[in-house]
Amino acid sequence: MAVIRAASTSLSFLASTSSSSSSRYCHCRPSLFTKFRFGPIFNISFAVTPFSSRRAKRMAHSTARATLGLTQPNKIDPPKISFAAKEIDLVQWKGDLLAVGVTEKDMAKDDDSKFKNSILQKLDSQLGGLLSEASSEEDFTGKAGQSTVLRLPGLGSKRVGLIGLGAAASAMVAYRNLGEAAAAAAKSTQASNVAITLASAEGIPAESKPVTASAIATGAILGTFEDSRFKSETKKPALKSVDIIGLGSGPEIEKKLKYADNVCSGIILGKELVNAPANVLTPGVLAEEASRIASEYSDVFTAKILDVEQCKELKMGSYLGVAAASTNPPHFIHLCYKPPNGNVKTKLALVGKGLTFDSGGYNIKTGAGCLIELMKFDMGGSAAVLGAAKALGQIKPAGVEVHFIVAACENMISGTGMRPGDILTASNGKTIEVTNTDAEGRLTLADALVYACNQGVEKIVDLATLTGACIVALGPSIAGVFTPSDDLAKEVFGASEASGEKLWRMPLEESYWESMKSGVADMVNSGSRQGGSIIAALFLKQFVDEKVQWMHIDMAGPVWNDKKKNATGFGISTLVEWVLKNSS
Repeated sequence: MAVIRAASTSLSFLASTSSSSSSRYCHCRPSLFTKFRFGPIFNISFAVTPFSSRRAKRMAHSTARATLGLTQPNKIDPPKISFAAKEIDLVQWKGDLLAVGVTEKDMAKDDDSKFKNSILQKLDSQLGGLLSEASSEEDFTGKAGQSTVLRLPGLGSKRVGLIGLGAAASAMVAYRNLGEAAAAAAKSTQASNVAITLASAEGIPAESKPVTASAIATGAILGTFEDSRFKSETKKPALKSVDIIGLGSGPEIEKKLKYADNVCSGIILGKELVNAPANVLTPGVLAEEASRIASEYSDVFTAKILDVEQCKELKMGSYLGVAAASTNPPHFIHLCYKPPNGNVKTKLALVGKGLTFDSGGYNIKTGAGCLIELMKFDMGGSAAVLGAAKALGQIKPAGVEVHFIVAACENMISGTGMRPGDILTASNGKTIEVTNTDAEGRLTLADALVYACNQGVEKIVDLATLTGACIVALGPSIAGVFTPSDDLAKEVFGASEASGEKLWRMPLEESYWESMKSGVADMVNSGSRQGGSIIAALFLKQFVDEKVQWMHIDMAGPVWNDKKKNATGFGISTLVEWVLKNSS
């Protein structure tokens, strides 16, 4: 099995215009997915817009698959969370839950079993020593992942929560986890008002406090979010406000909290896209969501959606070969971001794999571990790209032009589909012998990468749930990175450190290409099982202009959280950070 993910089905969006021969700029109907409306400062609201009657009428003219199961996302009343950075005495703060992030060092006690940390010492004193006593009884030591919530009289807060940060909290991921844990505690206690602080906030450099607050806010937002669109019963989150105490206040920290809002809106869109089942999220609906982003941020975005005929004109035989079996037509998505002032110094492209469902084709996915039931997330790369687009539409970075490209389709089985042994011709003229129809993601990316290079970009990052081999190599939490450019690697790894997402650079071993040679075409699409993720990256390299800096990110592992049975939104934070690093 070469490729690892997917999902799809299509509505009537754009289907009626598929015979058009010219590029189109699209206007779209309300989204099936979470809609963020940003109020003054940090009020966040999200809700799922139901199908309108107009959409329902259009659905009646769509393919049968578009209404398979008659599933429609539920309407969810939008919860709102307001954030504020404050300097206030913790003892005096009034609310439902005071969450304190503590390291193992913070939990150290003296010979009298009293806290050495001044913040914990003050709280414990106010509580008559009950905090120290309770932490000992519950064996709470501040290890990462530990938490305890106590209802103790004596403070303005109804409850006090201690949340472990581990041996030391220096990485942003630790502070993001703190926000998520506080949100989880708020959910379990039905807390409406929460304050979050650090026991050792004074040890954080002043210049790092705004980004620390931003990481905490990010965790709180994502920890509160629950994708219940497809459940028969939903609960409204109780959390309404979060005060972040002890990290300062003022314009700089407010700017960072706003940035967290913007990025989280993109992450949540990405999660919803991946979570959506294949009978709801089709290539057409994915194109509609992309066009909605362009419509919502029309001051900086344009959208171009190419249909089958237009893709034929561009000679995208590799992409169209994959799409040929499905009754849901492919949609080639191209969003273009240009800064408000018009001055562009750098041109970038983000390319995402967009297989909304992957059956494997004639090499159908079978047997234990094939994950066919999860192949809705084979469009995780496109979700990362579109989530980043949504966030950047709000942030509006200067000096950078960004192209967001997705070759959306399904990999299905029918009499019109590609067969093992077929030869496809990509848009750069290279021919590919199909030796495995389940190595389809790279075939769609081939034409997407050629298209991206033709936009005149200087750097390309592509993201794909491409190979099971990468999961075997790096596990479920780390994405594999392949690039011949050390400079690009340095940029993206710097962005991932800021975002807290885990990447690991893998080799592009050219000698492995030997297994990809064909006797009748320029190459095959699937070679040796050994080094499968490296071979897949080498395949993609054949479709990138040598003058363009290029990186491939295989995110097959971290796109999905098996424990939570939910999408992670992986890649979006890193992409946004990378684009900002390239802005003026």
